[in-house]
Amino acid sequence: MVARPLTVIQMLPDLDAGGVERGTLEIGRFLSSEGHKSLVISAGGRLTPQLEEEGSTHIRWRVGEKSPSCLRYIIPLRNLMLREKVDILHLRSRLPAWIGYLAWKNIPHHQRPALITTFHGFYSVNLYSSVMARGEKVIAVSKAIARHLRERYALSDDRIVLIYRGVDEHLFNPLAINHYKIDALRVRWGIKDNQAPIIMLPGRITRLKGHDLFIESLARIRDTPWLAVCTGDTEANRSLTRRLTKKIAHLKLTDRIKLVGHCDDMPTALMLADVVVAASVKPESYGRVAVEAQAMGKPVVACAHGGIVETISDRQTGWLVKPDNIAEMANALREAIVNTSLREQMGGRAREWVKSQFSIRKMCQSTLDLYAELVSAQRGQKNGR
Repeated sequence: MVARPLTVIQMLPDLDAGGVERGTLEIGRFLSSEGHKSLVISAGGRLTPQLEEEGSTHIRWRVGEKSPSCLRYIIPLRNLMLREKVDILHLRSRLPAWIGYLAWKNIPHHQRPALITTFHGFYSVNLYSSVMARGEKVIAVSKAIARHLRERYALSDDRIVLIYRGVDEHLFNPLAINHYKIDALRVRWGIKDNQAPIIMLPGRITRLKGHDLFIESLARIRDTPWLAVCTGDTEANRSLTRRLTKKIAHLKLTDRIKLVGHCDDMPTALMLADVVVAASVKPESYGRVAVEAQAMGKPVVACAHGGIVETISDRQTGWLVKPDNIAEMANALREAIVNTSLREQMGGRAREWVKSQFSIRKMCQSTLDLYAELVSAQRGQKNGR
C-alpha cells in the first residue's frame, strides 16, 4: 500500500515504438491514474503525445545519444531529482541508464531516490551492459532473464524481481475491434474475403526476427492453401527488404507472401490472422508479439527459446518448435492451417491464458508495489539514523 503520492522518473532513449516504450507509457498511465507523479525522460517520438495525454510529464533530453555530449545531462538530472524530490528512478535502457546511474551516485546517500532497472533483453555481458544490473532492485521480464542475471551477473535472488510485461486487455480485445476497420485493412493490403487462411509474422524487418526461417518453412507447405502477411517497416531496413523480396520471388511465392509495411493498429491486424508466427533467430527476453496475438484469440507457432516458452502453453495455446528448424516450423504451420477446429480451440484457450497470466493491470500493480516497498524501506532506514 502506498502511503503518499510518489514521484517517479522513467528514462529511455526515445518514444517511437517497441515493447520498452509501450511499457513506459503503461506504467506512466497507471501512476497518473493512481494519483502519483510520472516523469519520463527521452528524446521523444511518435508516442510522446499519447504519453502526455495520459498524464505523464515528458522531458525531452537526448539521453540515448551515443556521444560524449550526453554526459551533459548528468548534473541537470541530479538537480531535477533533488528539486522534484523524486522517490523512484526507473532506468529502462543502457545508455540512459548510465546517465541516470551517474546522476544518482552524485546525490548524497540520504537524499537519493530508490534505483530500479528493468532488464529487458539478453544483453552482452560487459561493462556497458552491467549498468542494467546495478539497480537496488532489478526487474526481470521473464524467468529466462532472471536466470541470465543470476548466471552472468551473479545477482542474488533478493535483488531480482520477476514482473512479466502485461498486455492491454482493453486494446487487445477481439470484441473491441470494429469489423469496418478489419475490412478497411483487408482492402489496403489487397486481401480478398474468400482467400485462404492467413499466417502472420508481426515484427520489425530485421535478421533476428526470422523472416528467412518463416519463408523457407512456407515453401515446404506450398501445397496447402494459405496467405502469409509480414508486418514491419520495409523502409527501416531496405537492403534486407530487397533480399527477402528476391527470395520470395525465387521460391515463386510472390502472390502468397505480402510484406505490408508498418502497421500502427496491431489489434486490428491480428484479427485478420488465423495463426501468428514468432520465428526469432535468437532468444527473446519475453516475446510481446506472442502474448498480444494470444490476447486476440490467435494461436502462435514460435521458436522455443528465451522467455517465449513461458508465454505459450505448448499444444494448448500454440506450438513450440525447435529454433531454426525449418521442418518443425513447416509441420506446425501445416497442422495449424489444415485443422480449423484445433486452431479455434487453441485460440480460445490462448485468450483466457493471457487474461489470467499477463494482464497489464497485474504488471502495473506489481511495479507500483515494488516502488512502495523500496520507498518504505528507505524511509525506515532514514528514521533509524
